[in-house]
Amino acid sequence: MYLSSFRLGNNPERLFNMVGGNKKIAVIANATDFKPEEERKAKVQAEIDALSSLGLKAEEIDLRKYFGKSDELKGKVDEFNAVWVRGGNTFLLRQAYMKSGFGEIVKSKVNDPDFVYAGYSAGVCLLSPDMHGLDLVDDPNPKAEGYGEMNTIWEGLALIDFAFAPHYRSPGHPETELIEKSVKYFEDNNIPFKAISDGDVIII
Repeated sequence: MYLSSFRLGNNPERLFNMVGGNKKIAVIANATDFKPEEERKAKVQAEIDALSSLGLKAEEIDLRKYFGKSDELKGKVDEFNAVWVRGGNTFLLRQAYMKSGFGEIVKSKVNDPDFVYAGYSAGVCLLSPDMHGLDLVDDPNPKAEGYGEMNTIWEGLALIDFAFAPHYRSPGHPETELIEKSVKYFEDNNIPFKAISDGDVIII
């Protein structure tokens, strides 16, 4: 796993070296599904351009197209050696993981030495066991077209054993002050956490 605070971080060459095989990496951008489509498309393209500049073969998988089609999604994900999950709203991204079955697919690949889970911000936050405290930063009841009625999912994927606090004391990032509230929540409730600043990456 390549877990960044923001975008590729300061060691993008490490990500390139981690991805083997065909160097194909799927971009998951559903944390931005609440945004206007043109803005969302621009954000997806920015991720594809950044990954392509490293020499990776980046392509988006839009989880919305696979809601209720987890078997079809698994076949698509199997074409890639890695996924890159961008930030946005953590709770909306968790809904997309649930509705498409992507969360279970990721869990099934956790012991696959040829698969890399990479991403930043929301793309990492939902890997923790529980997402309480993140509602101090993200709206836990987001709205997005195509999702239907949603009940907040507080349970994370539990692929890491700590809460993740990105953008920590990162001047210039709009969420850095809100993250301080999350960190205080984790401290007050004795929740193990890791807070990292933009540019930093945790590699597991």
